[in-house]
Amino acid sequence: MISIVAKFKVNEGEEEKFLSLVDELGAASRAETMCIEYALHKHTGEPRTYCILEKWHDQNSVDMHNASQHFTTIVPQIIKISQPEIDVYQPL
Repeated sequence: MISIVAKFKVNEGEEEKFLSLVDELGAASRAETMCIEYALHKHTGEPRTYCILEKWHDQNSVDMHNASQHFTTIVPQIIKISQPEIDVYQPL
C-alpha cells in the first residue's frame, strides 16, 4: 500500500476555486478501482491550509492515477493557486 499526504497552502481569495477543483479531482480519484482512500482535510490552526490523504494499493496504482486525465488536467490548476507539499509513505 502507498499513502500520500498532499498538503496545500491555498492563495488568499482562491479557496472557493481550490475546493471546487479538489471536489472534482476527489470524485474522479475515488472512482479509480485501486483507490483505497481519498479524503480532503482542513488544518485546524492554519487558515487556507488543506491536505488530501490518499491510500493506493501499490505504486502502479499511483502511477496510473498520476497519468489519468483528471489528474493531469486538474492538478496543474490546483498548483497555480496554492503551494503544494507532497509526501509519499509505505507501511513497514
